[in-house]
Amino acid sequence: MSGVIALSPADLSIAALLVVGLSALSFRMELGLTRQIGVAALRTTIQLLLVGMVLKMIFDASHPLFVLAIALVMVLAAGREVMQRQSRRLIGFWGFATGTAAMSVSSFSVTCLVLTTVIRIDPWYTPQYAVPLLGMMLGNTMTGIAIGMERLTTTAWRESALIEGRLMLGQSWQEAIGSIRKESIRSALIPTLNGMAVAGIVSLPGMMTGQILAGSSPMDAVKYQILIMFTVSSGTGFGAIIAVWVVARRLFDGRERLRLDRLKAR
Repeated sequence: MSGVIALSPADLSIAALLVVGLSALSFRMELGLTRQIGVAALRTTIQLLLVGMVLKMIFDASHPLFVLAIALVMVLAAGREVMQRQSRRLIGFWGFATGTAAMSVSSFSVTCLVLTTVIRIDPWYTPQYAVPLLGMMLGNTMTGIAIGMERLTTTAWRESALIEGRLMLGQSWQEAIGSIRKESIRSALIPTLNGMAVAGIVSLPGMMTGQILAGSSPMDAVKYQILIMFTVSSGTGFGAIIAVWVVARRLFDGRERLRLDRLKAR
């Protein structure tokens, strides 16, 4: 068996009926999610159709500037999502730039390393490889960074008295917030580590499933999925460490005083 079985609009409408059923059940149970389910389904359909058309043009052109352009759009959109998910975020430019910069450094560096030294595709920016790989990196790194930053800022806000007490006892800012910073990084990595722990036993990851459905050898699909899991975990870890460290540093001024006024509620 080779190739992908084409899906017609009628086939997709059957899957859409499941979402309609979920929305109706939500309305019946008064969960308050009926509108959100409908909007999410509509956004998914429109966004993916538009992305499909854009990617087709980029794949046909195979020009590095087009790949760079879509990569910038992806990272800026991911950076905005990270900022929006914070119940308390850094004020001003730092609120957006911290997560965006951390994702850019970790995701772009790991993706370029994989494309040039592992996959060794020529040219290295070939869209069929570069765009999906970067997308998976950004998606997972975005989640990890958002969790880590959220955990750090909310805990620092809640435990400000404890942090200030440590500072009064002579601890440096690194020592005063060190335990909170470590727990924030741990929280950022938990979803990725859980996914790695159950991959192949509880779930078949998305990329592996897609390759198998496309007719690839299961072993080839497994090799690519192992590559993705390793790169995603490292990219998420590096990005979370950078973001959490920067946010932690911004919470203290040059005299090592806790500055919660640098945070604002969403």
